[in-house]
Amino acid sequence: MVKRFLVVAFALVVLAAAGLYALAYQPLIAAVTPDRNFAPETVAKGAMLAAGGNCAECHTTKAGQPYAGGYAMKTAFGTIHSTNITPDVETGIGAWSEAAFRRAMHNGVARDGSQLFPAFPYDHFTKLSDADVGALYAYLMSQKPVHAPAKASTIPFPLNIRALQAGWKLLFFTPGRFAPDAAHDAVWNRGAYLADALGHCGACHSPRNRLGAEQADHAYAGAAIDGWIAPALTAANPSPVAWSTPELAAYLGTGVSQYHGTAVGPMSAVVHHGVSKLSPADQAALAVYIASLGGGDARSGQSAAAIARATAANAAGWRPHDDDARLFTAACASCHYRAGTPNPLRPDIGLNSAANLDEPTNLVQVMLHGIGAEPGAPGIVMPGFAGFSDATIARLAAHIRQTRTSKPAWTDLERKVAAIRADGAKGA
Repeated sequence: MVKRFLVVAFALVVLAAAGLYALAYQPLIAAVTPDRNFAPETVAKGAMLAAGGNCAECHTTKAGQPYAGGYAMKTAFGTIHSTNITPDVETGIGAWSEAAFRRAMHNGVARDGSQLFPAFPYDHFTKLSDADVGALYAYLMSQKPVHAPAKASTIPFPLNIRALQAGWKLLFFTPGRFAPDAAHDAVWNRGAYLADALGHCGACHSPRNRLGAEQADHAYAGAAIDGWIAPALTAANPSPVAWSTPELAAYLGTGVSQYHGTAVGPMSAVVHHGVSKLSPADQAALAVYIASLGGGDARSGQSAAAIARATAANAAGWRPHDDDARLFTAACASCHYRAGTPNPLRPDIGLNSAANLDEPTNLVQVMLHGIGAEPGAPGIVMPGFAGFSDATIARLAAHIRQTRTSKPAWTDLERKVAAIRADGAKGA
């Protein structure tokens, strides 16, 4: 009986392995020596698309060669390092034909036929047009080759078996090009293409399930990413002032919004190295689409009341016998106090998403580390307060939450501050 069970179990394992191999198998695409005499206008278009898709941000390490890979992406399953996408023949994509590149972008399969991990957002890039993929290929193949071997991931066995990604795709991946929505105009559809395909905004702003796939029924509902929180882009966004099309256009084009403050953390690079490189028409289209996700234009009439409440909170902020109020006045109010028209370079903390999110992560990150002139607003620096103790940072955050928002108090603040500080130190 035991012998029969073992034989059946072995047969089932063999059948499962054979089925997985059949599902995962993709043929090798022969190596080529690409003709790199691309039309200048095609390369220029590819450069703009690469910026809009934030390719360099994920495929370049700090102080590393552009597109040479090695950037560490932490996932729930371990760390994956981005690959070299320079035209180096041995360690990059120098031997890849355009067909091989297109298969990787559209189907998540490498030139050798291996399945790619979805840390590479092919679930978004599959929507790119062939023409745009061709322009990206021309641009990357026109870059300087860099010899940079791939770094090993820390994904444990058996999750590191690439063939298993075929099963993941069966569950969560639908290949296909972007299809315009006839219910919307050309500008909205262009913005949708830029956000959902090229910019893969949902990769950061959508929560994921336990297998690492974006939750389609909670698209753009916000998620934790790289030690920050990417806020919801839907009506669930907690900012008291709605993200209208004009607010988004300013923020995405310059990194600064009159009511929402400055792009910081991972979003800083998205704006300054990405969206700002798109054409003005594309920036405008992206703003129209993102604003539509949260109904910001329809809700903009509610903004005046929120601004009035923030102004009143500022005016009532000085309480000489309140230790926390004195701390806030000394550390924050000299820059962030306002009694009239909002100054986008000294944003009202109470109107900022960071003070209104369910978790204090973004506010604490900025309080600890500040904002430099390069990642923030041009020429404006916010000092960090890393010299403050965890308890003092927690007091400041609690005071801001209590006096500048209508949200419930954050819990266990001092422990969270300590964890955010420690995580930042590990990543330094």
